[in-house]
Amino acid sequence: MVIPAAVIAVVMAANPVAAGSSPSTVCRITDDRLNEISGLLTDGSGYVVVNDGADDPDGRKIFFLNRKCKVVRTVSYPSRPRDTEDLARGPDGTIWVGDIGDNGGTRTTIALWRLAPGARKPSLFRLSYPDGAHDAEALLISGDGTPVVITKDPVTAGLYVPTGPLRSGRTTPLRRAGDVAIPLSGTTNPFGFAGRLVITGAGQSSSRVVLRTYADAFEYDLPDGDVVAALTKGSTRTTALPDEPQGESITFSADGSSLLTVSEGTDVPILSYPLPPDSSPPAAVSPSTKPSAESPQSESPQAGSPRADSSQAGSPQAAPAQADAVPAAREFPLGATAAAAAMIVAGAALGLLLARRRHRR
Repeated sequence: MVIPAAVIAVVMAANPVAAGSSPSTVCRITDDRLNEISGLLTDGSGYVVVNDGADDPDGRKIFFLNRKCKVVRTVSYPSRPRDTEDLARGPDGTIWVGDIGDNGGTRTTIALWRLAPGARKPSLFRLSYPDGAHDAEALLISGDGTPVVITKDPVTAGLYVPTGPLRSGRTTPLRRAGDVAIPLSGTTNPFGFAGRLVITGAGQSSSRVVLRTYADAFEYDLPDGDVVAALTKGSTRTTALPDEPQGESITFSADGSSLLTVSEGTDVPILSYPLPPDSSPPAAVSPSTKPSAESPQSESPQAGSPRADSSQAGSPQAAPAQADAVPAAREFPLGATAAAAAMIVAGAALGLLLARRRHRR
């Protein structure tokens, strides 16, 4: 179907970006086991990453890297994960792995893996959507320790949170807590228009969260730790991430002065996109051995944060960009014509995108 040029122009104009500094390479990840990186965190001594799906058993681990991107430690899962898509860190230093991918829309449950500080293996927790299966690639943790799953639904992503404490051995229902309109731009990327319509990763610091598509990054202030409120009511600043091969990971640098990204593939760089001095958040959330007093009650053997149980590169060619803050709810034109056009294009293009990913695996 041909979409009128005027409609596309309106959509593209919704979130303009201005030229900024080009990214620099922090280090290169060359370990053959890391060929589909889908989640990235910083810590005091380097980085934490996970693979997307990982058909190879050697890749189904949580990898800890030093500052030169060399693997220094791995943590294995006690059972096979289904499709690990993102990493997040709770206020008490707990690492959460989002086993939330579902390209085929067939999963009856999703899962979160929780690796508490000092633990040798992660705990598993199952969750279920109230409205059928969703593919998701982004996970954030609120200030009280509540996980927030951000779906890969085009144009408007769903925000899902547990209805109660996560319990080991039981499935916890999720509820849809809100929606986030995805700001659109004209940033070039391998997937074209469809690559600007879906959330592929997330990251956070103590006072800011960031979502990304295959093309751009969107920062939101997090003044009180409420992720859902920040994404649904806050303002956003946009950084273009042009021409990343298949970017599904993002986080803040340890000092909060830049955004770090990495693409799927072998021998890939961690790229650093500098943030303007007036928009740089405080240092990223760092591990702590003390549990958070605000974390929701958990019935898992490890206390201090919510709970879960599972079911079954080259450098960019264009400069990133920063835009003035714009209320998040206004960033996508909500006129019926523009929204319908975007959904039509998204449906067709995302079908091709997912087919490419399945074939690659």
